[in-house]
Amino acid sequence: MCRSLEHLPLTCLERAKELKARFGSFLLKQELYMGLSHKTDKLTLEDREKWSQSFHYLLAHKEGLCAFRAFLSSEYSEENIAFYLACEDYKNTKPCSKLCSKAKKIYEEFICNDAPREVNLDHETKTITSKNLENPTFTCFKIAQSKIYTLMEKDCYPRFLKSTVYQELIAQHAGQTTHG
Repeated sequence: MCRSLEHLPLTCLERAKELKARFGSFLLKQELYMGLSHKTDKLTLEDREKWSQSFHYLLAHKEGLCAFRAFLSSEYSEENIAFYLACEDYKNTKPCSKLCSKAKKIYEEFICNDAPREVNLDHETKTITSKNLENPTFTCFKIAQSKIYTLMEKDCYPRFLKSTVYQELIAQHAGQTTHG
């Protein structure tokens, strides 16, 4: 009944990708606005300014993190923020007896070759992280997490600030401020 995609004409595949992009963009905006619509009244001008001045502040602010995550999903690079947040959660693991199983899960999901949500790390970092997992500590992902944070800060964050997702969110908030 089902055939592999390679048997479909190229035009069908291109059309499918186009529809996926259109629907994905629409669903992304709906998800973002639904998630933030009841919260945008809490966003102040100071918050908006800090979001555009500090990547750290954007991630620390619940609404900023939500918007950034939605943006990364639209760029098919959501695994970066997912990995970063998994590492943050890992550092707060209690009891310590859960470190080994959590570390293994993070490694298998984000770092090992052919991981389902593999992040872009160099071979040396992967090797160091793998070695750190032999005796997991709260800092065994520190280098890998730092590299992904830097990647997001230097590459994804500037694109986010220029994105329609961010610009529309700011415009929506500006409209509420002047009209509400």
